[in-house]
Amino acid sequence: MIAALALSLTAYAWIILRRWFAWNKLPEVEVPVNYKPITKLSVVVPVRNEATHITQLLQDLENQRYPKELFEVLIVDDHSEDGTPELVRAYATTSNLQLRVVELKNYINLKQKKDAVKTGVEQVKGELIVLTDGDCRVQPEWLALFEYTYKTQNALFISGPVCFHNTHTLFERMQLVEFASLIGIGGASIMLGKPNMCNGANLAYAKGVFEQVGGFSGNEGVVSGDDEFLLHKVSERFPGRVAFLKNNKATVFTEARKSIRSFVSQRVRWASKWKAYQNWQVQLVALIVFIINLLLFLAMPMLLFKQLSTQTFIVAYCAKFAIDCLFLNYVLRFFGRSSYLIYMLPLQLVYIPYVLYTAILGLFGRYSWKGRKIRSR
Repeated sequence: MIAALALSLTAYAWIILRRWFAWNKLPEVEVPVNYKPITKLSVVVPVRNEATHITQLLQDLENQRYPKELFEVLIVDDHSEDGTPELVRAYATTSNLQLRVVELKNYINLKQKKDAVKTGVEQVKGELIVLTDGDCRVQPEWLALFEYTYKTQNALFISGPVCFHNTHTLFERMQLVEFASLIGIGGASIMLGKPNMCNGANLAYAKGVFEQVGGFSGNEGVVSGDDEFLLHKVSERFPGRVAFLKNNKATVFTEARKSIRSFVSQRVRWASKWKAYQNWQVQLVALIVFIINLLLFLAMPMLLFKQLSTQTFIVAYCAKFAIDCLFLNYVLRFFGRSSYLIYMLPLQLVYIPYVLYTAILGLFGRYSWKGRKIRSR
């Protein structure tokens, strides 16, 4: 057990510390004052039952510091039951946006987010497609930063930062810290030339590249993963053409889960795509993270039954905690949430069993999302 812990901690430290170094090397994108954008953009927003949030997002898009004639907005509705498409159409009557609504109910056998995104991509006119979700908020410089990154870095796929806001409870703040680590790992891995994760709430890609890599073909049966499977395809087909947009003004904000049940459903949905990953390096990273958490979980009963010394137990836990804190300190500083590092302490108490539980359910269980019951397969 001691040897296994030492080996897995060494592998884990190598993964995280390399990404800590890469995160610090990631250049921050800044748009020059006199820069004039020329790219036609298409904002695609797949939605389902977002009547509570969609108007705020549309107002954010209205307030973009990007020429109105250079971008369009397409809301693709996935069988909403709360009047979301009607709200969008009502907003369009008084808006200066080039705003359209497409409803999947008008198509045969189309539902779920992948169908919504694919349908949107097929109908937009822009050269660069920018995606977010209906429950998100975007900042005024959002589109300008994506366009500038696209033009200056010759990027075909751009991942952007996502953070939680309105985090008032301990549970919500712990989620922010855990989520920040995922965003940081994703950005740093792109910097290393080994893209492994991104978030569909904030990304962009060239319309042509979506078609060249075959869109979502090959993983249509996996409900989640519209973002990461495409990331892996583009990275494999066009090495070095994936970028991370490191600028806090490009951060998209969404809200943390309000209940443990909805949180677990979300994370199980995310975990359900892991077994479908094709890239062995991505699979290896996920496996190492799973193994270190499994061993630390098993260490608890072994300590209780005196099969593991207290010193070994403390050293192992403190080592992982220190590695995580070092990396997270820099990522939280980027998001302006340095004070949230303290929530690493309660997070550590639940993180290990939570990772194991969601990973297992992601492989074999069921989860609920947007009013639908889905089985992992």
